[in-house]
Amino acid sequence: MRPISPLSPRISGPESDPLSPGRDGAAETGSPVGPHSATGSSWHLTNQRRNHLLAVLPESDRALLRPAVESVPLKVRQVLHETGEPISHVYFVESGLISIVGNNKGGRRIEVGMVGFEGMAGVDVVLGSDRSSSEALVQSAGSAWRISSPTLRELMAESRSLSDTLLRFAHVLMIQSNQTAIAAGCGKIEERLARGLLMWHDRIRDDQLFVTHEFLALLLGVRRQGVTVALHELEGKRLIKSTRNMVRILDRAGLRREANGFYGIPEEAYARALGPASGLSETLT
Repeated sequence: MRPISPLSPRISGPESDPLSPGRDGAAETGSPVGPHSATGSSWHLTNQRRNHLLAVLPESDRALLRPAVESVPLKVRQVLHETGEPISHVYFVESGLISIVGNNKGGRRIEVGMVGFEGMAGVDVVLGSDRSSSEALVQSAGSAWRISSPTLRELMAESRSLSDTLLRFAHVLMIQSNQTAIAAGCGKIEERLARGLLMWHDRIRDDQLFVTHEFLALLLGVRRQGVTVALHELEGKRLIKSTRNMVRILDRAGLRREANGFYGIPEEAYARALGPASGLSETLT
């Protein structure tokens, strides 16, 4: 069954549409219940599957987007964009996780960004380019709202508020990429792995992360043997429990300490630019 669009107008009450405005005119957040603590999140439990960028838009912008978007599934290993190739569509993620992967002419690849329900894939379109600067690869299955790139550019030209919101997200994604580079150049493998697992946890919002050692090697830019050693290190500190295709988060606070300052700056920037979104605002509480 096709899911109810988050761009649909409210029908019979504030919970009929997860994008319905609250008393203050912003997206309704409801009771402060989230996956990381009993009282530390402002993300409403009934709104776990929505895109935060669409949620914070004013109704006038949602009205512009409503006839132009379609719901599509995201399948594991699906490539949404290829490096250097035209971007046909932009994806506003509802659930699942997309890796932004950089590569060079020698075939070396490493994750340079991560997008989930808080954002979009295809940010180059927002910045005025019709070609992708990186690969967009689905790492965790889910769903997204898709819009053609030419249509999105037309609507951004029509609406200053839509353009400003998407540009703020592009700015935050640049901060995330900068922090990823710092972690890759300065962090120990265990610190970088802790950071990556925290970011994954933020977006999946489940303590059980179904992730392969192959992906973690891509995440860290290291050999799989290095991933195994790092996982064992975190397991020895009782921060996680790891099996072949799954990592269970046991101690999120401990993972944050293990990340040693490499986690938190993009999350704080997101909260300032676009408002709190579940775990992404946790660093401010």
